[in-house]
Amino acid sequence: MTIHMIVRGHAMQASVRSLGLLAALLLLPAMAWAQESAPTPPLGWNSWDAYGFTIQEADFKANAKELAKLNAYGWTYVVIDEGWYMGNPFGDKLQHRDYAMDVHGLLIPASKRFPSSADGQGFKPLADWVHAQGLKFGIHIVRGIPKQAVDANLPIAGSSFHAVDAADTADTCNWDDGTYGVRDNAAGQAYYDAMLALYARWGVDFLKVDCIADRPYKISEIRQIAAAIRKTGRPIVLSLSPGPTQLSHAAEIRQYGQMWRISNDVWDGWTFVHEHPNDDFPMGVRDIFDRLPLWAGQAHDGRWPDADMLPFGVLAPHPGWGDARHSRLTLDEERTQLSLLAIARSPLILGANLTKLDEATRALLTNKDVIAVDQDSHDNHPIEHLPAGFEHLRVWVASGKAGERYVAVFNLDDKPASAEASWDALGLTSGKHAARDLWRSLRLDASDRLKIDLPAHGGVLYSVK
Repeated sequence: MTIHMIVRGHAMQASVRSLGLLAALLLLPAMAWAQESAPTPPLGWNSWDAYGFTIQEADFKANAKELAKLNAYGWTYVVIDEGWYMGNPFGDKLQHRDYAMDVHGLLIPASKRFPSSADGQGFKPLADWVHAQGLKFGIHIVRGIPKQAVDANLPIAGSSFHAVDAADTADTCNWDDGTYGVRDNAAGQAYYDAMLALYARWGVDFLKVDCIADRPYKISEIRQIAAAIRKTGRPIVLSLSPGPTQLSHAAEIRQYGQMWRISNDVWDGWTFVHEHPNDDFPMGVRDIFDRLPLWAGQAHDGRWPDADMLPFGVLAPHPGWGDARHSRLTLDEERTQLSLLAIARSPLILGANLTKLDEATRALLTNKDVIAVDQDSHDNHPIEHLPAGFEHLRVWVASGKAGERYVAVFNLDDKPASAEASWDALGLTSGKHAARDLWRSLRLDASDRLKIDLPAHGGVLYSVK
């Protein structure tokens, strides 16, 4: 049965050391869970950039089939973003989009859009199909409990509580009015426990939770959701959105999420002009260069600062922002964004309509050497003090598993740039090094200096020995 509703100092030092050890021991289960869930940065596809609220089962399967062709390169997760519960995703207002909900106030797939859910199994048939393709299945939610579940005071599954016991009616998301916040109490935990138990039965592998990582930063709900996931026994990746998550929350958020957004939504532009000084939506590729250095050193042990999606290729038929279009990023800008995210070890989540993937974009996504930097490198960080001639350039370095070093150089200027520097000025040891351009698979003779020529907004990524 379903209900269709409308929504959108000695002794002291010893004590401190003991407490620190205790805290570390208490965190071990969470750390182990994170490493099991996301031992390397997740790679996958998300429906938002191409479909917005409107993805349907046939479209989803078509994109999943295309991602399966990229699975050999590491692309694994297929994620349905916001709106899978909307019977009418084209409604002018959220309250006109006809949310589907079960008798316990839990959102379920809109059966007209996802017909395999019509027999009451929710997303289980679709998740089973995804798993049969060798992929993993993910969904998006906005934190909280649907307002109409509270209005009807529906019972919370597996508990003696009702929706009004769990809801914080003074707390709503400022850009999505469909839910109330969840109280930090037993009823609130019961609600999230019921939700995640349902998702685990469906076979969900990835959960993106929105309106939770920044403005507001809802640590109580983050804790509740992470606890509920652990109770299921299923290694579900918890992705927290949007950003920019504040650096002051780094130690805390690492305890609970496997991914957390460090930027607001990144769309297909180098930069965007904003009317108000504090407005950071949308962000462009150029903005990520200022966000990622703050998080250097955080990407490890199953915890991944997330620089948002790759808005590449065709963003159609109904992108989550703007009109249907081919990405306005140049191929150089796409290569720059992918190189930056790889050397910073961000998750890589595609936004393109994969059924219309052009060969130039496909070549970017199937470069095993670049993907290996994202998946297998360590000690990833930017070089803070660069030599003369690098005023408009940025440099990141990392180390590889076989002892190689990686060097990425980016031109942030609007015109081409040429530069030259000794290797030690770029964070490596002095002396002669041989290098290989990972994008062009071009080997450079051993030299004590690196000479580069970059187009506007271009980047290069080298493996150096």
